[in-house]
Amino acid sequence: MGVIYLVRHGQAPLHAYSTEPAPGDAPGLTELGFEQARRTGLALAGQVPAFTAAVSGALPRQRATLGAVLDAFGTVHAGDAPERVVDAGWDEYVIPALPGGPTPDLYDSPAAYQQLLDDALLRWTAGAADSDETYAEYLARTSAAADRAVALAGSGQTVLAVSSAGTITALIARLWGVPAQSWPALARAMVNASYSKLLVGRRGITVVSVNEHAHLSASDVGLATFR
Repeated sequence: MGVIYLVRHGQAPLHAYSTEPAPGDAPGLTELGFEQARRTGLALAGQVPAFTAAVSGALPRQRATLGAVLDAFGTVHAGDAPERVVDAGWDEYVIPALPGGPTPDLYDSPAAYQQLLDDALLRWTAGAADSDETYAEYLARTSAAADRAVALAGSGQTVLAVSSAGTITALIARLWGVPAQSWPALARAMVNASYSKLLVGRRGITVVSVNEHAHLSASDVGLATFR
């Protein structure tokens, strides 16, 4: 039986979610995001002795998180680290078009922005062509990435995969039979740098845990964020 640890990226700067290109030297994570990823690497080091494969999406916040997790993991378990593989199949969806388009005050009210995003995602999952790829294309892309991770897990292998809240919860929603219209509610609850554990066996994928973040939300840590 193989194991896949799915890690959400750490906190990213606002430009990471914009449709505008980020500055060339822009970091993939905030300082807090790097610390979250480091803590997750240490938490995982307490559970497994080694990763046999490590993969992330191509987005800067995903690649930076993978590096920070593995670096922290390596401070506990010395030895050969797996090659850091980039698989764009794990990339997040491109945010569907919002009513009225992006405005300077878009992020001023997190609640108002979330409502706009939820409405846009509802239209997108229903078939609206409001993004660079349709919802069906997104599911096909991310499902193929999950299949590649399953192949890496094989028998007795341990895979680290770093992605984003939408992509991680879209996979879990499919495994649990959650309707597409309800899937964004899972994504909203995903904590930055949290991890979910999947077992891979002859009968397919079994979800063992989701959104584990005790290592980030303990009273003496206080690093848990959602965005």
